[in-house]
Amino acid sequence: MEILMRYFKTMKSISLIISLFLITSCSNNSSMKPEDFKNKEPRLIIEEYLAGSVKAWGVLQNRSGKVTRQFSADLNGTWDGKNLILKEKFNWDDGEIQNREWTITKVDEHNYEGTAGDVVGKAIGYSYGPAFKFEYVLLVPVKGKNLKITFDDWIFKQDDKVAINRATMTKFGFKVAELTVVFVKD
Repeated sequence: MEILMRYFKTMKSISLIISLFLITSCSNNSSMKPEDFKNKEPRLIIEEYLAGSVKAWGVLQNRSGKVTRQFSADLNGTWDGKNLILKEKFNWDDGEIQNREWTITKVDEHNYEGTAGDVVGKAIGYSYGPAFKFEYVLLVPVKGKNLKITFDDWIFKQDDKVAINRATMTKFGFKVAELTVVFVKD
């Protein structure tokens, strides 16, 4: 009987630990919604801000918060009244150069859709006040394989020149990394 009681006590402890892990691991910015920023300034109109030349610098952090990589990037966007074509060139601190070309379509005043060669399906964007939220799944090369990583990407306009980007990256609902980027418009 004593062994059975210890077994149930152990199982209860393990269950509690797993529950706490899942609650803390799966939490992200889901409580923050783009609409929370609807009456705030300065207004970020993504197709205007990213049209032309924009410089960026960023850090990639693992799930523990340790900076694992840094980069600088050159972005060049063109807006035709419906679509923003955004060419990105990332220069990583380990020498890797990465290019991506986005096509971001303005659906209406607050909603956007985007595609890129390494994005699975469509990215969905929301714009309110100074905030732009972009949700998408990106194929990320890791050790010779492409992993599907979900991005919860937020850009916050600071003024006419500067915007700050914070992205949480998850796999199976668990945070695997975070990205912080500063954009400066030329």
